[in-house]
Amino acid sequence: MKFTLSWLKDHLQTEASLDDIRATLDLIGLEVEEIVDPTEKLASFSVARVLECEKHPNADKLKVCKVDTGTDTVQVVCGAPNAKAGMLGVFAPPGSYIPGSDLTLSKASIRGVESSGMLCSERELQLSDEHEGIIELPKKYAASVGEPYAEAAGLDDPMIHIAITPNRPDCLGVRGVARDLAAAGLGKLKRADRGYDGEGEFDCPIDILLEFDPEHADACPVFTGRVIRGVKNGPSPDWLQKRLRAIGLRPINALVDVTNYISYDRARPLHVYDADKLRGAIRARLGKEGETFLALDDAEYEVDESMCVIADDRGVLGLGGVIGGAETGCTEETTNVFIESAYFDPVRTAMTGRKTGVQSDARYRFERGIDPTSHTVGANLATAMILKFCGGSPSKLEQAGAAPPTGHMVSFDTRQVKRLTGVDLKPAQITKTLTKLGFKITGREPSLQVKVPGWRPDVGASADLVEEVIRITGVDQVPRAPLPRSSGVAKPVLTPTQRRMSRARRLLAARGMAEAVNWAFIPKAQAELFGGGQRELELANPISTDMSDMRPSLLPGLLTAARSNANRGFRDAALFEVGNIYQGDKPDDQIMAVAGVRTGTARLQGAGRHWDETGAAVSWIDAKADALALLEALGLSTATVKLSREVPDWFHPGQSAAIQLGPKNRLGVFGVVHPAVAQQLDVALPVVAFEIYLDALPKPKRKGTQRPALELSDLQAVTRDFAFVVDQDVAAGDVLTAVRGADKKLITEASVFDVFESEEALGKGKKSLAVEVTLQPREKTLTDDQIDAVAKRIIQAVQKATGGVIRK
Repeated sequence: MKFTLSWLKDHLQTEASLDDIRATLDLIGLEVEEIVDPTEKLASFSVARVLECEKHPNADKLKVCKVDTGTDTVQVVCGAPNAKAGMLGVFAPPGSYIPGSDLTLSKASIRGVESSGMLCSERELQLSDEHEGIIELPKKYAASVGEPYAEAAGLDDPMIHIAITPNRPDCLGVRGVARDLAAAGLGKLKRADRGYDGEGEFDCPIDILLEFDPEHADACPVFTGRVIRGVKNGPSPDWLQKRLRAIGLRPINALVDVTNYISYDRARPLHVYDADKLRGAIRARLGKEGETFLALDDAEYEVDESMCVIADDRGVLGLGGVIGGAETGCTEETTNVFIESAYFDPVRTAMTGRKTGVQSDARYRFERGIDPTSHTVGANLATAMILKFCGGSPSKLEQAGAAPPTGHMVSFDTRQVKRLTGVDLKPAQITKTLTKLGFKITGREPSLQVKVPGWRPDVGASADLVEEVIRITGVDQVPRAPLPRSSGVAKPVLTPTQRRMSRARRLLAARGMAEAVNWAFIPKAQAELFGGGQRELELANPISTDMSDMRPSLLPGLLTAARSNANRGFRDAALFEVGNIYQGDKPDDQIMAVAGVRTGTARLQGAGRHWDETGAAVSWIDAKADALALLEALGLSTATVKLSREVPDWFHPGQSAAIQLGPKNRLGVFGVVHPAVAQQLDVALPVVAFEIYLDALPKPKRKGTQRPALELSDLQAVTRDFAFVVDQDVAAGDVLTAVRGADKKLITEASVFDVFESEEALGKGKKSLAVEVTLQPREKTLTDDQIDAVAKRIIQAVQKATGGVIRK
């Protein structure tokens, strides 16, 4: 919302400085965006007189002028055709910045003649687009030679730009702003001008109709209009043009300028029609499919049944509350004018504006909710200004329908101000503030009945009245009160799952992976590819066909992201994601998971080619390392988990495994993505992945935050190697589990370091697994007998669990 200081003072009687006005506006919630003072931009320009004007000796189109600046006589070379001796103009001395040309003047020699400054045009001062000649001031400026041009021309009127929240449509008019400032004690609100108060000289010759069924009557409940005959349209007065230009509007003609002025002055949009271009009655109705019209912005719009339109007997003239039509617009030839002042439904106006894409001052105000009772005042204000500027004879005011009811009552207990804000105000001060804001109060304190004015659609409850009182009183008056704390140390607020999510992010980022955040919605084909696609997981109203189903896994999104990276030249990608996956529509079917993918050569050791060695492609070992490192970081010992070959169909059956804790609790899965799945997603091989289900991990047994004590032994560890011959289908993990269980106190590590297969040496269907076992004594050095006893228990445990025997 923009207005000038003098415009504000038309409604507010005040002696407050511009700084005080700015501070008060900020205090009462009307935040000042900027204040533009033209005197700063035009400070170096002054009124001057041209004493002599002669032809330039070396240029036919230039003139050499002697200029009286009020303090000196200088020589100026000028190319304006209207430059002549005796005229009054605007002078810019050397060193002045010319805003319209974006240059800084300096003394110069133009075709051999020295020029000290320049005489300016309106465009060079950004006053208008006029550039045919220099500014020629009227004779009344003769006494102002040497004075600053901005002051002499009345351009020293600062423009104030404030931000308006959507709930304050009343402050989209200067009077509403003045009302708030007066309530805040910055002056006195002047009596409102009601405009033309006559009865009219003849009956309105144009009928006004409202053609709605009862269901849609709220689209335009009231339509008021008046005809003025014999007007003489032309430019509006200078003061009106200056105010419109100051707020960024282009003056058009008196009739149009009046409606724009009232829209900003009273937050009351109006429209004027050339009455001679109307055919039959003017009516508000809903649009019809296929109807079109040419709007004032020279664009053609198609209407539909949801839009409120203004029409005559021929067809649509404009969109109600949004934009008028060009066919019935007022021009300099207009002699008879029809003034439209109506109320349009805010919701329908907003929907129409969004469908058509039209942004107009009228739409901006109507969709926020103007005063429904302002239709009569708006028409009378426009009538008075048009009669003053253009002459003519007004008709009687014609009205169809009635304004929606306003002035609802709110029960208000003045003690609520202190209860809700902590500010202790006297009841008299509370009622005085509300009265200044336009509320009408009845009843006895503390229980009051407050009537809400029509221009405040945002006030509907007693808490809103408390907000109004404290807003005007000053939010800075609200006492500070610390929030209660039960102890000096804040309690932890993260859940175990949230802590695990944070650890997972840190761990995977440290392993060189970048976090991705994908949509939880994926195409149906991808959902079915990864075990989803159930009917209950289909979206009822998807954003697009590519987002039709809830994701059953994080891998589709990560693989799609890896493909996008590869298409842009980044073939070596290491990505991870932490998020929810969905296996059904029950609460327990939503699972928190962590997943990651690696492509190309994006291994932990580094990606790409290097002179020292050839970059190896990712393998299932990399995915396994990521998954097990993640489990370790989340507090689960990987020695307790088992690997299973029962993997989902989207993993390679021979190069993947499931991680299980017990026979039924699956913690996750890792391995090479199935080539067929990669081909369907158009992901280049090699690609490996893992997915860990955080909700399946057991809860940590230790509740405290203190870490367990570090246990170290100063005794030397002992290592022994064992080679077991087992069936080829025996998993190495089963052998290691049996080895570790032989003596949990002494055996601290067991790992497979060799696999050997040979029918001649081992027999058909057999393989040899070589295992290194580490024994760590705690109290004293182990003797040979003790070591042999542990070795015997290891052999027995493996034989019992897997049928394996020591290789001879």
